[in-house]
Amino acid sequence: MSSYQHLVIKICSYNIHKAVGLDRLRRPDRIIDVVREMNPHIAILQEADRRFRDRATAIPLNNLHEAGYDPVPFETRPDSIGWHGNAILINADARTHIRHHQLVPLPTLEPRGAVMAELEINGVMLRIVGMHLDLSGLWRRRQVRAILKAIAARREMPTIMAGDLNEWAPHGGCLPELAHNFRIAHSMPSFHSRRPVARLDRIMVSEELRLIASGTHASSKAKRASDHLPVWAEVEFR
Repeated sequence: MSSYQHLVIKICSYNIHKAVGLDRLRRPDRIIDVVREMNPHIAILQEADRRFRDRATAIPLNNLHEAGYDPVPFETRPDSIGWHGNAILINADARTHIRHHQLVPLPTLEPRGAVMAELEINGVMLRIVGMHLDLSGLWRRRQVRAILKAIAARREMPTIMAGDLNEWAPHGGCLPELAHNFRIAHSMPSFHSRRPVARLDRIMVSEELRLIASGTHASSKAKRASDHLPVWAEVEFR
């Protein structure tokens, strides 16, 4: 029997808008409440750091720890939990060990980057990639290719990519770049949280993983905490 069987992982991806809600107040406690509602093993965040000055985390570390989540330590800035706003949080209750982590530079006209972590969960390896892609379709396609190249440079393992792709097209744009080796989890529109019309936030899984369930988390808290709703997926190792 494969060691992969019966291991189910829940992932969420959430553009937290620097923890600024629709009332224009910075309330990291609301973001934490929304993540707790979903209770994922792994949370992939975008816009997790403030934009100016020291670009400190928008969610204080002590708040994260109290909520039971630890950020993958990318060690970019003393008070940051990620890179270019991308962060990966791990549920402290999960039996997870970080075996490798790295930054993935992206070709762009504005500051962009992706983050990668290779995790051992209950003895099984899983790669996680978090991203926030460009507003330009041309650059988005180039950025996806750069991420796929960074993945190909590592050893093969089940992989989940997630983030704010900024892709309004339902099937075109940068999405065909992913079609050969990844499947996109189904979810309802996630932006704008007040009246969602666009599926900007997506979770993509490699062929070694089976999608069990997926969706967009549209609780009353989520509709106020950020301008994006989070998306989630449950996956099982084949």
